[in-house]
Amino acid sequence: MDYKKAGVDIEAGEAAVERIKVLARSTFRPEVLQELGGFGGLFAPQLEGIAEPVLVAGADGVGTKLKIAFASERHGTVGIDCVAMCVNDILVQGAEPLFFLDYLAVGKLIPTQVEEIISGVAEGCRQAGCALLGGETAEMPGFYTRNEYDLAGFAVGMVDKSAVIDGSGIMEGDAVIGIASTGLHSNGYSLARKVLLEDAALVLTDNQSALGITLAEELLKPTRIYVKPVLQLLNKHNIKGMANITGGGLPGNLPRVLPDGLQVEVLDGSWPVHAIFDLIKELGSIHREEMFRAFNMGIGFSLYVAEEVVENVIKDLTEEGIDAYKIGMVTKGHSGCIFK
Repeated sequence: MDYKKAGVDIEAGEAAVERIKVLARSTFRPEVLQELGGFGGLFAPQLEGIAEPVLVAGADGVGTKLKIAFASERHGTVGIDCVAMCVNDILVQGAEPLFFLDYLAVGKLIPTQVEEIISGVAEGCRQAGCALLGGETAEMPGFYTRNEYDLAGFAVGMVDKSAVIDGSGIMEGDAVIGIASTGLHSNGYSLARKVLLEDAALVLTDNQSALGITLAEELLKPTRIYVKPVLQLLNKHNIKGMANITGGGLPGNLPRVLPDGLQVEVLDGSWPVHAIFDLIKELGSIHREEMFRAFNMGIGFSLYVAEEVVENVIKDLTEEGIDAYKIGMVTKGHSGCIFK
């Protein structure tokens, strides 16, 4: 008896690490001090121009969207989701992501599959401008089946204390700008899978006329990473508050940055809703309120700004190829988020 017969292949793990090193190197910033493979990652932050540096950290995972990757045997984009879920969260407070670490646990370690998964992580880091500084790959037979894995991540960013965005400056009459999502992102997949794959028995590889692509292609669209365009906006405009629209949708996330005594009135119909949401709603006979609570409904990130800068902010985002819309207003009240 040896470790390999028990289900853990140390040599395969070492081979996977060698493949990952190349991917990680493609994300390095000048502050990274060593190659991947040490017990810890070394990062020397550049503090020039930052009077009081504040670190902002976040952790998240991909969730049951991974089930779609398993079933379709497509693993190249879920790493982008993992990075996006973390960096979009720390972006809310104005932080620039500096580095990212991933945790990948597999039932059976297959170096080529690990490379495919981490290639998505590296791509997400490049999109966010942060370094893939390290991580952990664990082979856990008996805990995960041979073809299953879990993927989580951890991001650290930095912002000058004077530039932290906490929503305290939001006031009555301010506008809410919604930035378009690419689809479901990484939320609501337990409900989506139940409706589409279990109850309606749709096939992942079939083209759906309502979508124009296969169901697998739609459900595996990676979460949009908003870091670079939003950081550019912060240098040009007074962004008073931001919200990442993840679990809980618009009603669960928009009010999180509001000062006491204020609420958001969302202008229903002020942005286009992706066809995938209509498909889920129709096939599942799901109430409108539940759809907004479970899914982003086409809005992945939001900004609170003064009314007079709305057009300029939307114009800047459009020039970056990103659709954005005025989706609501801030009013007095205690209802959190209401739809008009």
